[in-house]
Amino acid sequence: MERKTYDVVGIGSPLVDFTVNVTDSMLKELEMEKGCMHLIDADKSKYIFEKIKEFRIEKTPGGSSANTLAGLSIFGGNGALMGKLGNDENAEYYIEMTEKCGTKSILKRHDSITGHAITFISPDFERTFSTHLGAASFFCEEDIDADVIRNSNILHVEGFLLELPENRKAVLHAMNIAMENGVKVSIDLADPGLIIRINDVIKDSVKKYADIVFVNETEAKAFTGREEEEALEILSEQCEVAVVKLGGLGSLIKTGKSTCRIPVNKADVVNTNGAGDMYAAGLLFGISRGIPVERAGRIASYASSLVVSQVSTRLNEKIDVDSLYI
Repeated sequence: MERKTYDVVGIGSPLVDFTVNVTDSMLKELEMEKGCMHLIDADKSKYIFEKIKEFRIEKTPGGSSANTLAGLSIFGGNGALMGKLGNDENAEYYIEMTEKCGTKSILKRHDSITGHAITFISPDFERTFSTHLGAASFFCEEDIDADVIRNSNILHVEGFLLELPENRKAVLHAMNIAMENGVKVSIDLADPGLIIRINDVIKDSVKKYADIVFVNETEAKAFTGREEEEALEILSEQCEVAVVKLGGLGSLIKTGKSTCRIPVNKADVVNTNGAGDMYAAGLLFGISRGIPVERAGRIASYASSLVVSQVSTRLNEKIDVDSLYI
């Protein structure tokens, strides 16, 4: 692949993450379906923060694409992030942390609050999300920087941005630019509930634009109606690189007629939040740098194992890919 200014440009909802460990009973009290992502309004957000104010809460910059780009920089990759922030202290914090982790900020501003996501970690390490999009919901076609896309090897998109009409219009515009300029399009389908809600939009986007698609086992079932390997076969008919992540069982990658089963790297699991984003970072870095897909998958799996063994969704230490014997 031709080396360009950026290995990957990501489009996503730049959210400040608030992570908290809770019991299953607390999730029920908050009326949160375990393992799912819930869009909430400002009032619901205030209510939740009031209920968890006595808990230990960790604040970090987040958002799926943003986490993937932060992971990309750990490997020495160059990334840029598009999205929309508010005009508040959280926006300043987010830009500072984005640049600090090595990602170029192409983030626009809106006269509202910066979006945030509250991540609830259950005793079994399952993740449940409550997201107030705030300014991110106003991301629009005019916020797309076409030159940045043209100067990137891969455009990576969060599936969540295909839900709201204005966000969707912007993402489709970006993917058209990518397709017209030989930039590969990567889509993370993000959430089984999302796939069910906007099934036609998701399937049409994958069919028309996607070169690389990421799903986990539940998303694969929602998208294809089939389990794991059968789902992989169906998905691979619509893109160059199909990825089904299987949690503790590793992952499956199919490109062309070749299928790779990537083993999981053993780790003492502390928090699975961010593992999928880090996996995407490793694989996209590998593809952008011409690393064979199976090795790129092993690199991705290794990096994911490091993330799940810590509380934070992001790694701080650089990874020298050339020194990895995996």
